[in-house]
Amino acid sequence: MSIVRKRNASPKAYIPANARDNQYILAEFTLTDQLLSQLPPHVSSSGNINYYACYQALADLLFTLSYDNAITNSILVANDKLVRVRYSQEMHQWQTKQQIIFYYDPEQHVLQNSFFDDNIRAKKITLVFLAAGTDIRVSAANFHQKVKTLLENFSQQIKLPLNAIRMRDHQHLTYDIFAKNKDCNASQAHKFRPIPLRYASQDVTLAENVSSVTYAIVDLTLDHRIADLVDIDAVSPDPYNPLYTYLTDTFSSVAKRFNLNNGVLIANGLVPIVRHSLHDLVSKVGELQILGYNPTQSPCGVVSRWKADELVDNVQLIFVANCQNGEEQNYAKFVNQIEQAMRLFATELEIPTEKNELILRFHQHVAYNLS
Repeated sequence: MSIVRKRNASPKAYIPANARDNQYILAEFTLTDQLLSQLPPHVSSSGNINYYACYQALADLLFTLSYDNAITNSILVANDKLVRVRYSQEMHQWQTKQQIIFYYDPEQHVLQNSFFDDNIRAKKITLVFLAAGTDIRVSAANFHQKVKTLLENFSQQIKLPLNAIRMRDHQHLTYDIFAKNKDCNASQAHKFRPIPLRYASQDVTLAENVSSVTYAIVDLTLDHRIADLVDIDAVSPDPYNPLYTYLTDTFSSVAKRFNLNNGVLIANGLVPIVRHSLHDLVSKVGELQILGYNPTQSPCGVVSRWKADELVDNVQLIFVANCQNGEEQNYAKFVNQIEQAMRLFATELEIPTEKNELILRFHQHVAYNLS
């Protein structure tokens, strides 16, 4: 083999052709007194405080600039809730005390809306941009650049310092690990290069201070068949402790076998949120399970969080990449290791792969302050 061919022979992962791509970008900035002074008055002649005109002015500017930049899906969120985006054939939004989740199909839905309580001053404003079309991953760099151009114009018009805006680019690729067992034989090759490298190949350069995190979440439906694999004492104060211990032991064993050294099992009904962090942390914040990782640090092994007195509907298995996973400038090997581990995991749990789905969602995130 020639030297050139050896250099090009980087690992590839073969993903089912029916995999779904998602991309959304968040732009966040603090609602300061200085910014409020540039917006319509929020205090009436009677002294009542109402922020409707302020939020609406920001939303109107957002929608106008979105039209000018050919961005069809843009949203203003001013209620300090965590924004999440997921695929759905039906477009709808779902809110909890801490989250607002947007469900949409990038191939067919168009959404421009704003979410706020005009009687409450939000701590921050979040602008949400949802990618649209059929070639989400191929067009990701172009979409990122369009949003960045919009934000530059947005900041100028409201006299907001550009470096006060933090831009977060989220990308997912979602598929059933056992799609081939259900006669989906078509596949597509992916190298899963880091976002900065992919963008650079299309002449889109990110800031030097960019932070990134790459991880995968596997959703395991916890049905009665799996629960019956262990003896559960219904009268015990912690009846499901044996079940979660068994799942953790099995998960830990298969992860270590395939050299996956940053793993988390979540079985407590909380929503896992993975974030880039200078220091590793696992903390509960209301309905959220915050998982902070520094990809440059040594792996921290397998962590489990469960509620021994509650049988959850889903268990989430999380694999976080570190720098070693991406040392060949792509994460294909990392994805292949996860698939191998999950196939062994399914064998140990006797999951009928021709019938049940084991959904893997591969995440790549980058974030930086504009400059």
